[in-house]
Amino acid sequence: MPGAFTVAIQELQELLGERLETSSSVRQHHAHDESFHLPASPEAVAFPKSTSEVSEIARICMRHHMPMLPFGTGTAMEGGVNASHGGLSIDMSLMNNILSVTSEDMDCTVQAGVTRKQLNEHLRDQGMFFPIDPGADASVGGMAATRASGTNAVRYGTMRDAVLALTVVMADGKIVKTSSRARKSAAGYDLTRLFIGSEGTLGIICEISLRLHAIPEAISAAVCAFGSVEGAINTVIETIQMGVPIARIELLDAAAINAVNQYSGTDYPFLPHLFLEFHGTQAWVAEQASIVKELAVENQGSEFQWASNTEDRTALWQARHDFAYAARATRPNARIFSTDVCVPISQLAQCILETITDIKSMPMSMPIVGHVGDGNFHVVPAVDPENEAEMLLIDSFHTRLIHRALSAGGTCTGEHGIGQGKKAFLAEELPAGVDIMKTIKHALDPDNLMNPGKVVDIN
Repeated sequence: MPGAFTVAIQELQELLGERLETSSSVRQHHAHDESFHLPASPEAVAFPKSTSEVSEIARICMRHHMPMLPFGTGTAMEGGVNASHGGLSIDMSLMNNILSVTSEDMDCTVQAGVTRKQLNEHLRDQGMFFPIDPGADASVGGMAATRASGTNAVRYGTMRDAVLALTVVMADGKIVKTSSRARKSAAGYDLTRLFIGSEGTLGIICEISLRLHAIPEAISAAVCAFGSVEGAINTVIETIQMGVPIARIELLDAAAINAVNQYSGTDYPFLPHLFLEFHGTQAWVAEQASIVKELAVENQGSEFQWASNTEDRTALWQARHDFAYAARATRPNARIFSTDVCVPISQLAQCILETITDIKSMPMSMPIVGHVGDGNFHVVPAVDPENEAEMLLIDSFHTRLIHRALSAGGTCTGEHGIGQGKKAFLAEELPAGVDIMKTIKHALDPDNLMNPGKVVDIN
């Protein structure tokens, strides 16, 4: 352990006491997320309880040039929490207080460690909910840091749309409030959006003010099988083009359905499926469902299997949310190589069909799932990161997939972020933009202490 870090850890121990951990088991737990990227352990893990403590932690780390890595729940997918440069993992799980809920304004302010399920449980009796649902029970701070979205994004948007304001600790310990709770503002630069998606490379998000939504009067979910992926995708495109405000519309190809059936004990036909959900009044839900059902029939879709009560809907979506674990379970001791791209909706069918053709040349199962209502899809093989030949094949496929998306006017990541895995693709997608990002990074974090090695490199 470098001498400077030893002194820093001593000072952190004085500040935090038992809430500073240096045991190997805790450090290893904070060495990785859910991705295939090889783990890298920090020297220590801090568990702050307040923004002021995070500020003091940052001041100590800056004095001793110790890297700082914010850690939410570890459910991200691009190695964004791995301590590739060593340093201090700052686990936000004890900052889990819901600070305020204003029902008249339909907003709330929470600490970064609050999870989305915890928040929705708190809000339920007040007739409101927080709609961003990436699947995992992620922390709100982590979701803001990675600009998360998920299954509800087609109706309710992403974290970019949900966040009103942030409280952020900068590299030098300064505490910054980025905006007010007002629903709109023209007050200077949009600092809130600067930090959303910054993946801990510019500052540590400590508090978040969020837009909330009224719980719909009626919610109905359905599953529909299709004879082809093309038929399912065409149903999605036509639904969006007709302006149906569908809440969720998710694609699982046949390989994905097979993994779900094995893991969750479901018995869906071995065919591509759409998982759908409709929100609104009873009449409006019925009308939306009727329109989409008609479109599905025209595209050789099956009868809808409905889930209208809470228990059935929860079971349906739990099977979808468990897909990553289902994919990993198809191959014991493997890691999932889950990549995602996003393309304009008009290019979705061609991009997915070309990807399916590419998959046929691969010697392994590579399921496709997607939040296809907004053009975002994932390819999720289970891989052995230690198998060099296999990783070369996967890397080559991954490169082809991203180039396919970029050539279609899309992006190298719809929701997973850049982390340590997609920096080269970001440079291809936004070459001049990356130069500006580096300038911002250097201005706010000149010593490169905030999650170094992620998103952009400045040294």
